[in-house]
Amino acid sequence: MPEPTQLSKTSNVNELSTLELAQALADRLRINERDWHKLKSNRPARAAEQAAAALVFLLKDQPEEALPRFRQASGWLDRSISAPPCPTHGNRSI
Repeated sequence: MPEPTQLSKTSNVNELSTLELAQALADRLRINERDWHKLKSNRPARAAEQAAAALVFLLKDQPEEALPRFRQASGWLDRSISAPPCPTHGNRSI
């Protein structure tokens, strides 16, 4: 028999809408500012972040917003896109 905490988690999940679940997933997978440098070139992390965001837009009936994010997720996985240089590093005009 599952532990009581497992049962309450299952109950909570069942109470959420599909959109709420997708938003929670997108929040969980979003790369925050603190982890940006560490994960900016992590292809699976970037693809997951974009795919989750795309799913949220798809569930909000906004395919025009979902499609570019799905394409970005695909680009991270097939290596057709890369992280741009950090704007706070590199050459700066004085």
